[in-house]
Amino acid sequence: MRIVLRIRRFNPETDSQPREVDYPLDLDPTASILDALIRVKAEQDGSLSFRRSCGHGVCGSDAMVIAGKERLGCKTLVREVAEADGAVVTIAPLSHLPVQRDLMVDQTRFFANYRAVRPFLINEEPSSGKERTQSPQERSAFDDATSCILCGACFSACPVLGKNDAFLGPAALVSAARFQFDSRDRGAADRRAVLDAPDGVWGCENHFQCTRVCPRDIKVTKNINLMKNRMGKKAG
Repeated sequence: MRIVLRIRRFNPETDSQPREVDYPLDLDPTASILDALIRVKAEQDGSLSFRRSCGHGVCGSDAMVIAGKERLGCKTLVREVAEADGAVVTIAPLSHLPVQRDLMVDQTRFFANYRAVRPFLINEEPSSGKERTQSPQERSAFDDATSCILCGACFSACPVLGKNDAFLGPAALVSAARFQFDSRDRGAADRRAVLDAPDGVWGCENHFQCTRVCPRDIKVTKNINLMKNRMGKKAG
């Protein structure tokens, strides 16, 4: 199958504006977009820059905007975004983060927001040398949120971040939910200042774009709304 990858290229050291460059390729329809990018870099343009690691949808490093939607390159097959020979498949970097080069974005703010919600178990109560056990029901309360791989797809797709860059974003909030709903955690009060705020859970406007693009099928918006319910009255 012959397709054209139309990749947004940008090197801030030499370019004043992004540009789109076409790369024709013959590929099996079952090949991944990551396979296609690797082919481009190896055979057509060694200067093309993108992130990748495991190639199996676990690390989240190859999130990008493919055919207008946030996806993982390794999990997106050519046949899913190209219907026929000659199809043009657009590829661009994630939104709301500065482009370092081509498909690579600066994730500094993304991970600063993640750290701000204290995404770790907080419990200083003595455990008597035993594990802090949970029932299956207690575990199921936060099981969905444990699937997050911090790929940034939800952050890029969130319309709120297009008008309010102080918003923590869906990834940070779903990471907070993982611990807020953990029966072993005692850090709700420690996280409240950053979560119960206009730029915390209350910044979410329920567009559901984060949920639609999540490659791990996390119910992101639902988790955020459950935290709103727990917080009670809207802050600010």
